[in-house]
Amino acid sequence: MAIDIKKFIARFIEEARDHISQLSNGLSALESGQAGKEQINTLFRSAHTIKGSSRMLKLTTITETAHRLEDVLGALRDGSLAFGPTLGQLLYRCVDALSDLLERLAETSDPASLPPPDQDLCHALDQTARGLVAVPAEPATATAPTPEAATAPSAVGSVPTLPQQTLPPATAPAAPPGVATTPRLNTAETVRVRLGKLDALFKLMGEVVSSHARMRQRLQDIRELAHGAGASHAAPDGAPAGALAAALHQFSLQLTEDVQAQEGLMNELHDATLQMRMLPLTIVFEPASRLVRELAHSVGKQVECTVEGSDIELDRQMIDKLSDPIIHLIRNGIDHGLEAPAQRLAHGKPAQGRLTLSARQDGAWVVIAIADDGAGIALDAVRDKAIKKGILSPDRAAALSKQETIDLIFLPGFSTSHIITDLSGRGVGMDVVKQSIIDDLHGVVSVETQAGKGSTFSLRLPLSLAMMRVLLVEVDGLPFGFTAQYVAELLRVPSSTLLTVAERKVVILRNEFVPVVRLADLLGLPSSRVRRPSRDAGMALGLLLLVVKVRHEKIALEVDALRDERDMVIKPLPAHMRRLPLVSGMVTTGKNELVGVLHAPVLLELARKSRTSTDTSAAPTPDQPRARRVLVVDDSLNTREIEKDVLEAHGYHVTLAEDGQDGLRKAMAGEFDAVLTDVEMPHMDGFTLTARLRQEEKYRSKPIVIITSREKEEDKRRGIQVGADAYIVKGDFDQNSLVHTLRALLG
Repeated sequence: MAIDIKKFIARFIEEARDHISQLSNGLSALESGQAGKEQINTLFRSAHTIKGSSRMLKLTTITETAHRLEDVLGALRDGSLAFGPTLGQLLYRCVDALSDLLERLAETSDPASLPPPDQDLCHALDQTARGLVAVPAEPATATAPTPEAATAPSAVGSVPTLPQQTLPPATAPAAPPGVATTPRLNTAETVRVRLGKLDALFKLMGEVVSSHARMRQRLQDIRELAHGAGASHAAPDGAPAGALAAALHQFSLQLTEDVQAQEGLMNELHDATLQMRMLPLTIVFEPASRLVRELAHSVGKQVECTVEGSDIELDRQMIDKLSDPIIHLIRNGIDHGLEAPAQRLAHGKPAQGRLTLSARQDGAWVVIAIADDGAGIALDAVRDKAIKKGILSPDRAAALSKQETIDLIFLPGFSTSHIITDLSGRGVGMDVVKQSIIDDLHGVVSVETQAGKGSTFSLRLPLSLAMMRVLLVEVDGLPFGFTAQYVAELLRVPSSTLLTVAERKVVILRNEFVPVVRLADLLGLPSSRVRRPSRDAGMALGLLLLVVKVRHEKIALEVDALRDERDMVIKPLPAHMRRLPLVSGMVTTGKNELVGVLHAPVLLELARKSRTSTDTSAAPTPDQPRARRVLVVDDSLNTREIEKDVLEAHGYHVTLAEDGQDGLRKAMAGEFDAVLTDVEMPHMDGFTLTARLRQEEKYRSKPIVIITSREKEEDKRRGIQVGADAYIVKGDFDQNSLVHTLRALLG
């Protein structure tokens, strides 16, 4: 697919100008001694961004100059180079050179108009970055300063810049003699607005949305006043009390109409404002696809890049923050995922690998996938690396599930590579990808990998961060918010339906065990808080459960009441609170309350840690079996983990499988003393799995237990017909019964 580079030039120039300004301001701060480590990091990132963006657009001169500047700033950041006046002059000279190149590009919009790199400047920067020579003096010959240079600040006015051709001022053509000239307006369909002004407009729109919530609250207040106007209250003018109540009721009706009309206009205005910042993913995908070919060539690999769904639009704020995570995932896919041509041929694959960038819309969300057909993630290598780095003990590493093992690659500084290469980046890891997607973009990262077939990294993102659907709940009188992307369902169940499995409460939802935890306990709220009447009333009706889902894992949070559910503006935390992982932002209610929006992935991590600490305290007694191996097959991650906890607490060694096909594959590859399987699973159900296992010699006499929510007699009869030794209904599940059943079957 041919890429039209020119349509990205204007956007590059706009962004590069901002980075040039940051570089100039940062160098001034360095000169005055006011720049700290973070300021130097900012300078390095600006040079790195200019280099990367210009490289995608084939702006070789800018790329080469920015690359040398990045090297010097990297040495300055690492402490191997100290800042001084001579170094400052060289850095200013480089920034001025980049600025001149940028303005020349802006005049022509043609990459071919750029001159070759200044070899003297690049050589001086390269030698300085390596610490080989001192910074050389400026060239003796220089062009005369332009009027603009004469008015420049004294800090940089004496620094020579690259020679450039002086262009004559543009003049209008003279009118023919005798013809009167009439001014004409040059109308255009588009107008250029600075991004800062657009962001200010968007911020103001958010404040309008927040203020509308207060109007809705005032409407609720007037309704309560109208309802409370009783016969015992006399009107101020002596009129009957009923007249006052009728007047209040009429006023509330009129106010309702006004509020609803304003809400409709406000929503239209918000949607129109949002569309002004929407950009297609082509802006990220097309340069990235070009980068794939370049990086593959640099490491001697053959890679075909396929792009799908690039016309899907996202908010400009999302687009700007997506480039770095996607580029890093592409680099990892090429460097670590895809094999060399000879290795692929040896495994029966085509010499040319495939890397796919795709996007699809899923309701109010966009799913971006970066997939490769390489070797997949080496899970054993990941576990070994975790042991060597002291992250896990060998026993704990051996007990990790597939998903838990994959999650290790997102730890800071974690890599299975034996060498650090330029392709893999300079200190940027998968932890930064996770932080960008989850913390900055309120999205979710999921990974699917299969040995020998490749890996897929999926990024699930909202269309915009400006406004999101938020569910407000109440716990012990305090409000908390959850963004809709993590909310699976809200339901009320009788407390008698809860089960106790592996020393924790669970509820069965559609053939799945879901752990139940009080949100107040998870947050560590004081137990001495006074209960609200709403909570007492709710307890009489049953438990109110908010089911939160992150990737394939669920947890049911017990809350007291539902407060509200609507689109709300999520405001970022103050600077001193942005490192709090549990709270992702704040929203305001109609009563001017500030409510924290809880980060669901962190809540699940807290629940997992509390579960782990509980599980480790339960040691098996000496008379319990220790060497028995059990295969647990269930498509629900929660159910697999709960059954695993029960069995491991009694000394069994447990292997997990996520569906019938996975269970059959693992059963044939290993030796198990018993198999526990669900019925309703994708690809292959439990009845079929049981029948297939009974056809194999090594499983003809091994115990097979079906654990399912199906309780009809015909299902039980079918389980017996296909060869199951026991049939346990999840609604009647009891962990002691499961253990006793296994002991009886194993003898």
